Parts: sequence; structure tokens; C-alpha cells
Amino acid sequence: MKLKTILPTLALACGTAWAQPAQVSGIDKANMDLTANPGTDFYQYATGGWREAHPLTAEYARYSQFELLAENNRRQLRELIEGLAATQHPQGSLEQKIGSLYRLAMDSLRRNSEDFNPIRPLLTEIEAIDSRSGVQFEMARLSANGVSTFFDLGCDADLKDAEWNLVQINQGGISMGERDYYLGDDEPTRKIREAYRNYVKQLFSMTGKSEAEAQAAMEGVLRIETRIAEASYSATQLRDVENNYHKMSYAALLKDFGGIDWSTLCLLNGIPAVADVSVNQPEPIHEVERILADCPLEDLKAYLYYKVVDDAADALSDRFRAAQFDFYSRTMSGTEQDRPRWKRAVSAVESALGMAVGRMYVEKYFPESSKQRMMELVKNLQIALGQRIDQQSWMSEETKRQAHEKLNTFYVKIGYPDQWMDYSALDIDEKLSYYENMVRASKFMSNYYIEKRVNKRTDRTEWLMKPQTINAYYNPTTNEICFPAGILQPPFFNAEADDACNYGAIGVVIGHEMTHGFDDQGSQFDKDGNLKNWWTEADKKNFNERTQVMRRFFDNIEVLPGLKANGQLTLGENIADHGGLNIAYQALQNAMKEHPLGKVDGFTPEQRFFLSYGLIWANNTREEQIRQQVKTDPHSPARWRVNGALPHIDAWYTAWNITKKSPLYIPKAKRVDVW
Repeated sequence: MKLKTILPTLALACGTAWAQPAQVSGIDKANMDLTANPGTDFYQYATGGWREAHPLTAEYARYSQFELLAENNRRQLRELIEGLAATQHPQGSLEQKIGSLYRLAMDSLRRNSEDFNPIRPLLTEIEAIDSRSGVQFEMARLSANGVSTFFDLGCDADLKDAEWNLVQINQGGISMGERDYYLGDDEPTRKIREAYRNYVKQLFSMTGKSEAEAQAAMEGVLRIETRIAEASYSATQLRDVENNYHKMSYAALLKDFGGIDWSTLCLLNGIPAVADVSVNQPEPIHEVERILADCPLEDLKAYLYYKVVDDAADALSDRFRAAQFDFYSRTMSGTEQDRPRWKRAVSAVESALGMAVGRMYVEKYFPESSKQRMMELVKNLQIALGQRIDQQSWMSEETKRQAHEKLNTFYVKIGYPDQWMDYSALDIDEKLSYYENMVRASKFMSNYYIEKRVNKRTDRTEWLMKPQTINAYYNPTTNEICFPAGILQPPFFNAEADDACNYGAIGVVIGHEMTHGFDDQGSQFDKDGNLKNWWTEADKKNFNERTQVMRRFFDNIEVLPGLKANGQLTLGENIADHGGLNIAYQALQNAMKEHPLGKVDGFTPEQRFFLSYGLIWANNTREEQIRQQVKTDPHSPARWRVNGALPHIDAWYTAWNITKKSPLYIPKAKRVDVW
């Protein structure tokens, strides 16, 4: 089952220098394809050797530096977790909770004998519903068990009063995640939609429904999900910050969205009385009202029934897990083989007890020296970004002053939190099924965040990623940048490598996250995290015109035959890559004033900078995964985070002697020029 909390997730996905005794370049020519031409395909030149040495296996739809490091971390976590699972520990201890949950996840014999019995009581209750009010009650009850149905309920910072949290209602209810899968008419999308119909029907059949019953139930589910999809915002529309914020009083919610039983929903989820909420996407929530009012009762029951089975599938017997994998992983993203059971078990423990596992990981594998070096790097990148702000001729002095204020108030998190999560209220009991324990974990997390957030001030010290995560993030409402311990290892961060390597890799990642504070979304938030304009009218117009150069450029990239990139969906991440490269390069030049670097292995420090950047995006990806990414992911495909980003960086042309004859060449006047 999918562990649900009321916490929205965020992701990357990705002064003087320190003394450098006996450091190396960090560049391994084996990772490169020296037969390629940097001006023709820099991605191949920088990563061709790595990609050949790391072919896709059946287990992956995409294999990148992120997956490689995640595999290494997973093996380390496995050793720690299995060490706890091998012995008995006092009931209620963290060691017992981790060990017990891992044993439950690994016990396939027990799960196969239980089959879908752990969810049978829920299915029986749904089948007994005899009224529309009964549907609403069950919807609320399922939400309390971590099963999302028609929409999502959460609590996060109020975008326009970021000091306080605000209960927020978001669109949801469509299991394929993106509306285009229900509405698109291209052949790959139609094939996925047909496979989805078969999957939904299969789950009904696997829980004992006849052929006719399963067919009718599936049709009911598809009717409801298609209606929700038609009213839902696209992935691109969801990036429009202002249009995804609609704050109102709770009384107004009851009046304007009266077709939903909010009182029961809040009561069963343990949400206390609140004065205000935000209905972030009103149209799909209004459509849910109409669905609850006019859909046949049997369709509504089928929808809830399916949601329970789909949510639980990976915590039930192997046949349910196999069905779920076959659609979501094989059909949608091209993965050919499921992960080994131990990897799934480690992931389950991480989802339920992630901060506890993270604490063990940090204590054993994360050197404190890495945290200190990162603090220095972040400081140097902040100086460089300040210099870049001052260099922008298109900005007024007033806007520059505001930008500096925001930059100087960045809240920096590195490695791990200062205070660890308390799991004492979570009870893991091996007498219960694996599914029931995962429900307990889901309830614990929801209750934890309700207690921590609802009607409370925002907490800048709260971490939105686990320390072992191979990623980084920027959060606009707290104006924070975070770099978990997991990403602070080669090729992103190499303690033995020189500045050219580290500024080209983790330096760009740091600059990337900083630039998110000034991309098309982040630039709408002030230094205090509020959605509030701090630009002059002329500067904002200049900024928008310059960022649209980026949008148009990526709109014209053909990532697969007949498939163009989505420049608007990926605009924020592309701006962040652009800014990260410029800022990190500036920081390298600053560092080399005190610690000059020369050629190593035939490469100048500037060339090593760009090679390091290229290498962090090395990956092999299946066509199905690329298609899914273009529909849903605000990050551009890896090849174009290199071949699409570097031709807009003036220093890249100088470093590699790129001329007008090079296929990647972009005339100076047509390059992006922001940050």
C-alpha cells in the first residue's frame, strides 16, 4: 500500500575555497566517450562510457547516478535493518519496530496464505453501503486509513501568510495521476488506458467478482475517474501558483462546497476545528460534488472498492503485487522485472520509519567533515549568486536589493535534522498482518502532521526529506534549501576531488536549489515565504520575457520521434539548471583566485567543471519512461539537462572552443540570459 500523510512532497531530481591537500581531478575518462564531439553531443561525450558500463537491467525503467547511489544506500540500509531483524528486541523499542516490520514485509508465505483477507472487512463494509450518505462516511473512513479517494486533504504553509499552516484541499482521485492518460488520443496513451481498464477489471476478479460483475464495476470506476480527470488541472496548470490558491473560511467551504460532508471527513481524520482552508483547485472538487450526487450508487461503491484494493495491492499476496507491478511499472514506465523482495522490504521500512532509519544511516555512513565542507560551499555559492544578481543589467537597484534580502535569509539544512522524529506512538505488532501494520504507520504519520501543523505556526526546522535521500530541495514558504546526507557522495560531492569537480557537481546542485528561489515560481515569494510581489513592474516584465526564451527553446526539443518536450512544465527546473551552472561557475572562478588550478589529465579546470556537471546526469532510460516523464515530470529528460542547458552558458563555449559550426551552437542573441 502507499503510505499516505497530509504532507505534500518536494524534490530536486537533484568566500574562499577550502584547502586542497593531495586532491585529484575527480574526472575518470572511462566515464566519457572520447570519440564524441563536445559541440555535437556533449551528453554523449561526458557520459558515454558510464552509460555503456551501466546498461538498463530488467529491474529499471531508468538507471542513473541517482539509482546507482540509491542502490548503494539500500545495501547499507539492508545491513543495518537485517541486523535488527535477526534478533528480538523489547516491544515498543525502535529496534523492535524496524525489525518486526521488515520481517512482516519479507514473509511471503504468510502474505500468500492471507491473500486479500486483510482488506476483506473493508470490502464487505463498502458492499453493504445503501445510501449516498453511507458513501461519504466510508470515504472519510478510508481517508483516515490512508486511502485517498476523490480528492486529497493536507496541511501546509499558507502561501500568503507563510508563518502559519493552512488546511488545504487538492484535486486527486485519478489513479493514473495525470489527466491526459484519461483524455489523450495518441496511440501510446490509448494503449495505456486500455491496459488500465484491464488492470481495474483484474483487481475486481481477483477479489471474487464474476466476469460480468468485474466488467460492470470497472466501467463504473472509469466513468468516475474520467469525469474527475476532465475537471482536473494539468501538470502545467498546477505550476500556476496564484491560480492554485483559494483561501476561504470554513463556513464558506460548507456553503460553497456543500455537496461534501466535511464535518465527518474532519472528525474521522482527527482534524480539529479550523477557521480557514484553501480549496486549491475548485473545479475538480465541484465535479466531485456532482459525482457524489448523480452517479449511480453501484458506481460509487465500485470506485471505493477499487481504491481499497489498488492501495493495498503491494501489501497483499504476490498475485496482487504482480498485477499492480504489471500495470504501473511495466506498462506505464517499461520496467520489465519487479525489484527483489528485500529491496521492497527496505523501502517499506523507510516509508514507515524513515527518520529512524535515517538516523542509523547518518551515524554510520555520514562523516561530519562533509557537513562542514558543504557549509563552506553553500556560503561560497551565496556569495556568487549575490554577484550574479548585481551583474544583471535588466534589473533595477530596488529589485536587486529585495533579491539580496531574500538570498541573505536562506535557511540552510545539510545532512540531517537537529531533532529526530519521535516514533513512540507507533505500534508495530507481528500478530497483525503486514497490511494492518502499514495502515498503522499511515495513521501515525497523518496524526503526527495533524498535531504538528493544523492550527500551528510553520516549523522551519522540519525536514521534508529523509537524510538518506539522494536528492535536494528548495521550499519557497520557508525560503530554505536542503541537502540530505544521501546526496553528499560521489559523483555529486567528492571529498578527494578538487574545486573544479565539486563546483561542477554539488556546486551546481546547490546553485540549482538557490535559483529555485528566483525561478518562475519561487520569484513570486518574498524573503518571508509569502506569495507576494517584490518586483518592479518593468523588472517582472523583463524577467518573464527572458524566461520565455527558455520555454520556447525546450518546446522545440524533440525528445522522441514526434514527441516534443513541455517547456512550460519544465520551466522552473530549466531555469534552476541555468542559474545553478552560472552561479557555480562564478564560485569556481572566485575560488581559483586564491587556489589556482591547472590542467589535469589534459583538461582545464573549466572543462572539468562542465564534465562533472554532465556526469551527474548520466543515465539510460526506456522510451515508456521518457513518455511518462514528459507528461508528468517538471524535470527535463537527462540528456537535455545537459545538451539543452549548456548551449545557453557563455563560459561553456569558451571552455570547449565551440564555434558556429557546432550543432549545439546557439547564437548569443538567442541564448537565455537570466541569473
